[in-house]
Amino acid sequence: MNRSCPTIDTFCIVGVNHWEATIEVREKFSISDAQKEALIEGAKREGIRSLFVISTCNRTEIVAQDASPRELIRLLITYSDASLDEFHTYGFEKEGEKAIQHLFQVTVGLDSQILGDLQIVKQVKEGYVLASEMNAVDGELHRLMQHVFRAHKRSRNETSLGEGAATTAYAAVRFATNTFDNLSDKNILLIGTGKIGKVTCKNLVSLGAKKVTLMNRTRDRAEFVADRFNLEVAGMDDMPAQIADADLVIVATGATDAIITMEHMQPSIADGCYKVMLDLSVPRNIDPDVGELDFVDVANMDYLTDVTDEAYQKREENIPLVKKIIEDELIGYKNWLSTQKVVPTIKALTQKFDDIREDEFDFFKNKIKDSDRDKVENLTRRIVNKIAAYSIEHLRDHHESEQVTQVVNEMFKLETHSSDE
Repeated sequence: MNRSCPTIDTFCIVGVNHWEATIEVREKFSISDAQKEALIEGAKREGIRSLFVISTCNRTEIVAQDASPRELIRLLITYSDASLDEFHTYGFEKEGEKAIQHLFQVTVGLDSQILGDLQIVKQVKEGYVLASEMNAVDGELHRLMQHVFRAHKRSRNETSLGEGAATTAYAAVRFATNTFDNLSDKNILLIGTGKIGKVTCKNLVSLGAKKVTLMNRTRDRAEFVADRFNLEVAGMDDMPAQIADADLVIVATGATDAIITMEHMQPSIADGCYKVMLDLSVPRNIDPDVGELDFVDVANMDYLTDVTDEAYQKREENIPLVKKIIEDELIGYKNWLSTQKVVPTIKALTQKFDDIREDEFDFFKNKIKDSDRDKVENLTRRIVNKIAAYSIEHLRDHHESEQVTQVVNEMFKLETHSSDE
């Protein structure tokens, strides 16, 4: 798509999130890294040149420019396990300024299940970086993300939104302490020592948990975390026995299928001792059938919240301040976007002046000594650049005025072209 005058209306977002879709629905829309790459390649084949995907436990969203909601919805359905009917029931679509406002709010953590979520900005960056590495993000979206990430940084530096350990891992441990009151005498099994798992482990220990066993598909990673906190490590083959011995089981892996099934629960069924199991993964890592056992309480991402936490109340007080930061950064982006209207004219004007200089230099160069040609060429280039600078400055200062741009185009008989051409 060729656009000589880029506007904010060219942005679009579609997706599903925790506000409308349950975990059963969200896991159908969940997209792996390989699926993200396939989606982006598919979008490029369809002529969509600027987009990225956000896929977390609580949301799967496509951010794009110069694409219609219908095109993005089709991509989302094609590269996930969800249906069109499910999207129409649980999904959302936003265009223009509403889409960009949503992206800001997601990234700073205002749209998160855990207000001020510290993890979401990393997940947004991961999606953005992946698309950038695949050459699927153009200059206007790049610039937008600079403002978005700056808004996040400012929200942490200028407000208290990030205080109080605002993470899913923290909410999970709060859930556990509300259930057991005291974790010091409880046997805890933590499966998964990735990003969320490591933070969960740290939170458990800080709240007094002493009997924690770590388990990970790559044992070395579990041992690395265990050494830091002086904890035990068990092999994945020992999972059924470890689950039976545990009062609390927390699962946080990137597996796309259930890693705890009814088969793993057989020793626990024979024992019958009460236990709580937290599934921090999407797709879910604990088979839903496990939750039907009468001695087990299974909680997934939909159960987690920190709205009763005192730290949450303090973060909530900062929402107006964060929204003001978003407004500031959005205005900054709009101003930059507006100046892009005159970029084709500036390029054409610069080229026009240089063409005149080269024509005149070619006409006179035979009358100039060879030893002086470089000096004369440098002199003429400096003169032309200084003359052009005044016109360029005037164009930028009056970028909102189409009349000024038109006068410059007509005065110098310019042929402008979109930067996309």
